[in-house]
Parts: sequence; C-alpha cells; structure tokens
Amino acid sequence: MSGLVPHLLDLWSNWQPVVARRLFGGHGLYADGCMFGLVAGELLYLKVDSDNRSVFEAEGLTPFVYERQGRAVALSFHRAPDAVLDDPAQAAFWAGLALAAARRAQAVRGGKSRSR
Repeated sequence: MSGLVPHLLDLWSNWQPVVARRLFGGHGLYADGCMFGLVAGELLYLKVDSDNRSVFEAEGLTPFVYERQGRAVALSFHRAPDAVLDDPAQAAFWAGLALAAARRAQAVRGGKSRSR
C-alpha cells in the first residue's frame, strides 16, 4: 500500500470513515460507498464535476490524465492542493467538495455504487 494512503486515512479519521481499495496500480478512496478520491503515483486526486471544477481550476489543480491506445484520457479527478496533506481542516474541506461531486454522480447513475 502506498505510504500516502495510510496517511490520508488517518488524516480523515475525524472527518468521516474512508476506505481505500486497490485500483489500477493505485487506490480508490471511498466514503459512503462513493469513490471521491484517487491515489496514483503518490499523488492525491479528488472528484470533480461541473459544480466544483471551477474551485479546483482556480487553484491551478490539474486533472488526472492517463494514456489509452495512444491517446490522453482525462478523468473527473483533479490534483488536491498540497495543504490537504498537512492540515486536517483543509483535508476535510476538499474531501467534502469531492464527496459531494461523487454523490451527485452516483445520483445520476440511479444510486448505484460502482464500488464492490
């Protein structure tokens, strides 16, 4: 398990129960059955949508991008600010934005969670 993942789980322990699951060489971070975060390459990315994307972009936080069949694919996750890793209040604030986006996405899917 990435060294970042246990740190995040500890950081969020007073905010809300968070579970990490292996995902494509990284980890998905789940709360309330919704994937709100992604750890890849020792970097934290948080869920974005049309309601919160501007907050992330205003901070200069870039999307998670991977290559598939020679093309770059951007997911609906953006880098988290560095302050998230050191400040429980910032961690809870940004995770709250991401969890709200994950809940909205789940509602669009009819309440079905993609988690196992």
